[in-house]
Amino acid sequence: MVKIRTRYAPSPTGRMHVGNLRTALYAYLISKHEGGDYILRIEDTDQERYVEGATEIIYNTLKETGLIHDEGPDIGGDVGPYVQSERQKAGIYMKYAKELIDKGQAYYCFCDEERLKSLVQKIEVDDEVKEISVYDKHCLHLGKEEIEKNLAEGKPFVIRQNNPTEGTTTFHDELYGDVSVENKELDDMILIKSDGYPTYNFANVVDDHLMGITHVVRGNEYISSSPKYNRLYDAFGWEVPKYIHCPLITDEEHHKLSKRSGHSSFEDLIEQGFVPEAVVNFVALLGWSPDDNTEIMSLEELVRKFDYRRINKSPAVFDYTKLKWMNGEYLKKMDDDAFYAQAESYLKKTITKPLDLRKIAKMVKTRIEIWPDIPEMVDFFEALPEYNTDIYCHKKMKTDKESSLKVLKEVLPLLEKHEDYTNDSLFALLSDYIKGSGYKNGYVLWPVRIAVTGKEMTPCGATEAMEVLGKEETIQRIKKGIELLEK
Repeated sequence: MVKIRTRYAPSPTGRMHVGNLRTALYAYLISKHEGGDYILRIEDTDQERYVEGATEIIYNTLKETGLIHDEGPDIGGDVGPYVQSERQKAGIYMKYAKELIDKGQAYYCFCDEERLKSLVQKIEVDDEVKEISVYDKHCLHLGKEEIEKNLAEGKPFVIRQNNPTEGTTTFHDELYGDVSVENKELDDMILIKSDGYPTYNFANVVDDHLMGITHVVRGNEYISSSPKYNRLYDAFGWEVPKYIHCPLITDEEHHKLSKRSGHSSFEDLIEQGFVPEAVVNFVALLGWSPDDNTEIMSLEELVRKFDYRRINKSPAVFDYTKLKWMNGEYLKKMDDDAFYAQAESYLKKTITKPLDLRKIAKMVKTRIEIWPDIPEMVDFFEALPEYNTDIYCHKKMKTDKESSLKVLKEVLPLLEKHEDYTNDSLFALLSDYIKGSGYKNGYVLWPVRIAVTGKEMTPCGATEAMEVLGKEETIQRIKKGIELLEK
């Protein structure tokens, strides 16, 4: 069997879009599921879109997500260089473009901008007028002498693919099956631009062949370009790799996921408080699911279970609520020390008092979904918030303002005499009071927790909060509760 070789070939144009991350992930899973090789190739032939520092973003993202490549610009390999601008300087693309010219499968085009503009046509698509430009093969018919004269004079040129205008071209996709297009719809796409750089389409084919890529993973927006790729493979006499075109990713309104959504890139999500492992798990499920419908999976489990034949052709919806739930599940599983290392900065921004932040971190660990949930959940430790005494009223606990005032007045002297402010000791104290008075637990613990936290929802019980706050602060807050209720 031929060893599986996949590649992730990003352009260094900014942050890594979720769709690009999914392409990188699926390519990784396909290769590693079969014990194959995963290659990183930087496609920087579009110099106008190049963003300084974007290559480092690619390296960092792959490292953070655990998608470690076997070959690439930073570690080398047998089929380098792994940066297209370096391959261009080595003359690789021009060599193969000229080979196509010799075979009659490509030709020099010297048309200037004015002539190309004259070819633009307006068409109506879904009640919308669009401009398209279809090249008319004008330069295909230039004689050899005229071509050599133009080249000798340094006249600007591009090299175009010579596609047929009759018949059909069929290519096979692993998900969509056989797809056929009328050859008259195939424009003579540019292979080499006027600056000497290859186009994305041409460089892809040449590099995938020379690097031995067996499976090409990309978004289904490239389906329309695939017939042109196949004609290039056929022109060279090369074996066509397996194509896996992945479904579109949309937002919850079923629009294409864009930067305006605020969570379209990996870095956006990390900045919003998600952990890389959860993002990887979630992105894997954007268009794919295992046969047992498991949802929480480590990267190792994904490698073991991934079968690209189960990728769905329908658009995948980016469900932000589900991602938050999934992230919460990962936070719950984190080692306590690792969790605290991440949570500490959020805690310190909110709490300046010398309290036990590690205890507070344990309280929130199973209750938050993303890191930024922490401040609002723990701010009552820093200072008692202003609150409306209506929150003392709870139907289920059968409490109201009058009963709450009575309970607080009765427990205050007990708490003032008590010295051991550990959770267990405080709980035992209140439990004895509850038994002695014949009350239900909630009848007492609800008003006490409201008084010491000022909130209906907290990540801890009354006595857990009191332990962290300490005796002096607890007594002050109970007295404040009494004062508010008496008013």
